[in-house]
Amino acid sequence: MSDGIRAMWMRGGTSKGGYFLASDLPADSAERDRLLLRIMGSPDPRQIDGLGGADPLTSKVAVVKPSERPGVDVDYLFLQVFVDQAIVTDAQNCGNILAGVGGFAIERGLVSAQEGKTPVTIFMENTDQTAIAEIKTPGGQVRYDGTARIDGVPGSASPVAITFRDTAGSTCGALLPTGNAADIIDGVEATLIDNGMPCVILRASDLGISGTETREELEANATLKARLEAIRLKAGPLMNLGDVTDKSVPKMTMLSPPRAGGAISTRTFIPHRCHASIGVLGAVSVATACLIGGAVGSEMAVIPEGPRKSMPIEHPIGETTVIAETDESGAVTAAGILRTARKLFDGIVFP
Repeated sequence: MSDGIRAMWMRGGTSKGGYFLASDLPADSAERDRLLLRIMGSPDPRQIDGLGGADPLTSKVAVVKPSERPGVDVDYLFLQVFVDQAIVTDAQNCGNILAGVGGFAIERGLVSAQEGKTPVTIFMENTDQTAIAEIKTPGGQVRYDGTARIDGVPGSASPVAITFRDTAGSTCGALLPTGNAADIIDGVEATLIDNGMPCVILRASDLGISGTETREELEANATLKARLEAIRLKAGPLMNLGDVTDKSVPKMTMLSPPRAGGAISTRTFIPHRCHASIGVLGAVSVATACLIGGAVGSEMAVIPEGPRKSMPIEHPIGETTVIAETDESGAVTAAGILRTARKLFDGIVFP
């Protein structure tokens, strides 16, 4: 490994990280994780001796390989590299980093580009679910520049439309792992849900906040953080996640009424830092909860009519729109989202 490892650094959605071919990394997971900690510069709050950006949103890794599954192009394993701890975990998925996987797969020759646009079918190993990313490929080349904009990212880029399949219960075994639309934990009503991302949904008002606070204000609120962590540790076993002390799931999302024309307003801890926006699959889980009668937040959400519902999920720096397809009973049958991605670097990283 002293000669370096081939890597591509990409912004995917509102996250950023390293994209690697599985064949370029050690097959042994413990050896691979030690290598990735070194590459990112963890554990260190500044990640000064690596490529991490001193934030969970910029300390992420995608491991990609050709898929042997029928109808699937590539397999994608997401790894969260902790910033200030020597931990690499595959306990969650990441829909933002997913936005860069299709372009990376085409650039590395795993998928042949078509004229105009190329659909890339991606199996997400973390959660055993499939997504289809539509990549702009004029002239058979991945196009990163464009006019699509997403909140949390300056400027514009080429759109990446992502459609998710079979996300319900992908980590916890069921959409509502306790079988209840709402449970009481430490005297607080909570919806425990997994529609692609395990989340604990809470009312901001029940935690003593308005839900309009900035990320910095919430991170400085030691009382709130301690209460959220106490609830999270009790929610873990209820969600079939076991002891979540050293896990990055479930995410903790606090809801309040929408203020900017959206469906609902959110503030999310992921789980110990406040998210600058909201994760893609976290937004899908929140949107789904808003459509379940009796779930936390359903009473304050603004829900559009019709089976196809465009639901802007408001967050500290804007909104993330989830397109939810529902059946006659109102249950979510599919979800889609628009992201963008940009290649930042392609070369050799030296651990």
